[in-house]
Amino acid sequence: MSAEALGAMPTADIPPPLRKIAKFAPHRRARLGGAAIAAQLATDARFRQQVASCVRKTVGELAKAVDDGTLPAAADPVEAAALAYLLRPANWQDLVASAGATLRADADSAAVAVAVRDAEARVARAEHDRAVARVEADKLRDELARLREEVTSIREENRRLTRELRLARAAERRANELLATERGRANRAAADHDAEVRRLRAKLAETEVLVGAARAAAKEARAVEDARVWLLLETIGQAAVALRRELAIEPADRLPADFVAEQEHAELPARSDQPARGLAADDPARLDQLLSLPRAHLVVDGYNVTKRGFNEISLEQQRGRLVKELSGLAAQTKAEVTVVFDGADRMHGLPTPPRGVRVLFSRKGQTADELIRRLVRAEPDGRPVVVISSDREVADGVRRAGAYPLSADTLLRRLARS
Repeated sequence: MSAEALGAMPTADIPPPLRKIAKFAPHRRARLGGAAIAAQLATDARFRQQVASCVRKTVGELAKAVDDGTLPAAADPVEAAALAYLLRPANWQDLVASAGATLRADADSAAVAVAVRDAEARVARAEHDRAVARVEADKLRDELARLREEVTSIREENRRLTRELRLARAAERRANELLATERGRANRAAADHDAEVRRLRAKLAETEVLVGAARAAAKEARAVEDARVWLLLETIGQAAVALRRELAIEPADRLPADFVAEQEHAELPARSDQPARGLAADDPARLDQLLSLPRAHLVVDGYNVTKRGFNEISLEQQRGRLVKELSGLAAQTKAEVTVVFDGADRMHGLPTPPRGVRVLFSRKGQTADELIRRLVRAEPDGRPVVVISSDREVADGVRRAGAYPLSADTLLRRLARS
């Protein structure tokens, strides 16, 4: 009130200490100059009366009630105390004290209301906490019940597993007992087996000694038989030469192998079965004896010989070397020579074979072994045919057809001697 009245007063009526403050804005005037204004009101009665006159005009009915020494019930205690201090009625001190008491009562009521509100808030929180606690307690009871059920289930599972463990251990003991029994049986069987093996090995050694003796006897008998056969062959050969002179048979222009070379795919009639005239031997001298027979025919399994004799060079070089060496053998013995190789369909630009050597290649779908057997079957009965191959199947087949099989090593040693 005093700050507002100070702004409405003429400058001449304002005390010098407050003139600077009077120029402030109302809110700054009360905030910054309140202490100076209060001090001036307490010491300057004239200034206080001037302020009271200005305030009486502003507040109206409240100022009249204060002048009468009473305070309206609805009046602001602070405003009423300030008016009583400015207007100074007869009982202004009582009015100020009453306003102070009202302020204190209001403050106490406000404190009580705050305390009540705090208590109500605490009660509400306590009720909420109790509700939450009840919910949590229900949850914990449910969880406890579930855990009890799980514990019961775990106990039942534990009892079941314990029973199964006892049964498994009992089964393991029985299995170990059976295993020990079977091991004993196995050890006894192994001992019996070892004894039987030793007995059979001893018997095998005896058998091998007997077989060796039998082989030696058979070899000696075969040597005697071979000597008789070779003597017979020489006799037959000499007789054939004399018979050819007597009959004056001219040499044929074409030989059976020439027909086989032209008609490889035609089936030739099989030769009649007769006693085998072939003799397996590795001595090159026997090859010479066979090739010295009249009209002898030498049939060579080409790759079977080259791969045993000079496998380190290419196939083309192998063929060329073998054919060249066979041509020398043909010139020496005057025998007919035919060499057979696999796979003519994979070769192009083959050189012309030398004189005295016939070179044949098996066609697609045919092997050299089959072509050799066809050559042997094409020869007439009684003609000496010598087949060079280390293939046992080929040797057995041509022997049954009446040819003389000799190994590839025999030919290689004979060629090395040339």
